Amino acid sequence: MGLKAAVPFVGMVMAECAQVGLMILSKAAMSDGMTNFIFVLYSNALASLILLPSSFFLHRSERPPLTFPILCGFFLLGLFGWLAQIFGYAGINLSSATLGTAMLNLIPGLTFILAVAFRLTSPLDFAYSLNLISMNYDELLMMEKLDWRSSSALVKSTGTIVSVAGAFIVCYYKGPPLLMAPSTSKLPHELLSQQQNWIIGGLLLAVDCVMASAWLIIQALILKKYPAGLIVVFFYCFTVTILSTIVCLFMERDPGAWSLKPTVRWIAVVYSGVFGSAFQVGVSTWCLHKTGPVFVAMFKPLGIVIAAAVSIICLRDTLYLGSLVGATVIVIGFYSVMWGKAKEEKVGVDYGVRSSESSSQKVPLLQSHAEET
Repeated sequence: MGLKAAVPFVGMVMAECAQVGLMILSKAAMSDGMTNFIFVLYSNALASLILLPSSFFLHRSERPPLTFPILCGFFLLGLFGWLAQIFGYAGINLSSATLGTAMLNLIPGLTFILAVAFRLTSPLDFAYSLNLISMNYDELLMMEKLDWRSSSALVKSTGTIVSVAGAFIVCYYKGPPLLMAPSTSKLPHELLSQQQNWIIGGLLLAVDCVMASAWLIIQALILKKYPAGLIVVFFYCFTVTILSTIVCLFMERDPGAWSLKPTVRWIAVVYSGVFGSAFQVGVSTWCLHKTGPVFVAMFKPLGIVIAAAVSIICLRDTLYLGSLVGATVIVIGFYSVMWGKAKEEKVGVDYGVRSSESSSQKVPLLQSHAEET
């Protein structure tokens, strides 16, 4: 492997480490008393400050106009992203960073389900009314195809079902502990409360994945109309900051909840703003552009291993059999969905090449000769 080929590999490993670090630090901060609402507010406010100068500077010569429909699209993007973060951090606080990382692998399958639902029910009329979609309807429906006669559709559907089954396993079956840090023994009622929190945390993480999947679809629709990616990310973080501020002013009446002390709170906020948003999104986007979505997606299950190791060492979490079995099932479903997507894209490319060749063959002989001369 040459140096040039190794750069995307190293970049994706670093991006996954950054994602796991965000989950672990956020859990540590919330375990210390910081609420998920305050954490989302501070981290997105910092990310907005970082992205404001860089996004407008990089897109200064090719910045599309900001119209009212585009701003409405930014609000929808921020709303779904805010809900995803609120549910996600609440779920991690009640369960573990390992479970949160494992559940992230549900997103490709859930995105497939939502995209197919858009094909069947046409809930995008609202987006059309806001003029968010510049494509015609046939182009929009190409977002996801569900042709039961093709093997790729069957594999994607099966992979989605397998992923959801794995999510049920990690939520409802804990099993015996496999690896655990030394700690004091717990009373029976504490163990029961921990089991209930684990199930609730898993359900909250499942809602987080649904919101994140919807967020991805909305983002794709907006980028078709407004291709300045960094500006879209800035307005997303800024919208999340505004929504978090409004909610926190009503819900967080205790002045101590707004404090960044002890140290773990501000470290988590700074890490989230710098590495959780700017670095991770930037590296993933660059690797996506250089290598394609399948290469980027291949590294998602790596986060489960990293999260499990760091959680046991740093947070004294316990690795249970249910988490291992469920995560394995989710990863199998994840790779099935991604394989189906890769095969679908290959078929599309081959079809495009054949169509191009067929069109060139249909050019009249005299016209072809005239073009050559």
